Amino acid sequence: MLKIGLGAPQYGRFANRSALTTCAVAAEDIGYDSLWVGDRVLLPENPRDAYPGGGPVPQAYRRFLDPIATLSALAHATRRVRLGTSTLNAPFYSPVLLARSLAGVDVLSEGRLDVGLGLGWSSDEYQAIGVPWEGRGARLEEMLDVLEKAWADGPLSHEGALWSIGRSFMDAVPVQRPRPPLLLGGFSPATFERIARRADGWVGVGLPVPMLSQVVTMMRQGAESHDRDPRALRIVVRVNPQVTPDAAPEDQVPARGTVEQVAGYLLAAHEAGADEVLVDLQDTARDTTEFLDLAHRFHETLREG
Repeated sequence: MLKIGLGAPQYGRFANRSALTTCAVAAEDIGYDSLWVGDRVLLPENPRDAYPGGGPVPQAYRRFLDPIATLSALAHATRRVRLGTSTLNAPFYSPVLLARSLAGVDVLSEGRLDVGLGLGWSSDEYQAIGVPWEGRGARLEEMLDVLEKAWADGPLSHEGALWSIGRSFMDAVPVQRPRPPLLLGGFSPATFERIARRADGWVGVGLPVPMLSQVVTMMRQGAESHDRDPRALRIVVRVNPQVTPDAAPEDQVPARGTVEQVAGYLLAAHEAGADEVLVDLQDTARDTTEFLDLAHRFHETLREG
């Protein structure tokens, strides 16, 4: 059965307590299966890197709530929906502190956390944070090692190229054992290989359906080559549409289109292998009322489909 996720209010005009809690509670009542947060640190006035998917970086990103703080608020406001990150830019963080923070969210949500990690796209953010842009893939690889060790039973120790951790204890581990589901984002061959080898799934975006089908097949075949169950890989597809009252040209869907057009794409993505679809309405909705109206319409259309 298709799982349906919603981007949690977190940025732009929705970056406030009232919008977050009102929409989170309503989304759970509507029947959404999950709520997801993103990770943006700052918006450069003159970005050095192109925004993924083309076009300018949304100006709403200038006001962006911290993802861990937002997850903690969601854990308090909801009781049933799963809470995910799509995605945390993993190299921005210390792996030990990230392990502690994410374990805390899993404890506070009573085991509802899905951890989506990526590499980000903005070298400006890396520079501002003080983390090297080069070698970010290897940095993520070692971070995964540390996270798994920190969340395991017993003492933590690690010796790697970037981090050295003497024998220590971190007993505030996640509720979910052996760890929360670990999903990775990205489109490079290295990302797909890493997912096939050691992750629980992929957090992707709205690729053309034939390409999406090829990517899913490639990852599942890769998992099988590593003696893992290919059917266990979880595929989540995210769209950030500009929802329009009138139909958009088909070549603009799902980036732009009516509720029916975007939902039609998401149903096709499900047929192509997506287990869960995620729609972020913050680029379209002008206020909480419109946000929830669109959320109702998307959920109803997807369920009927």
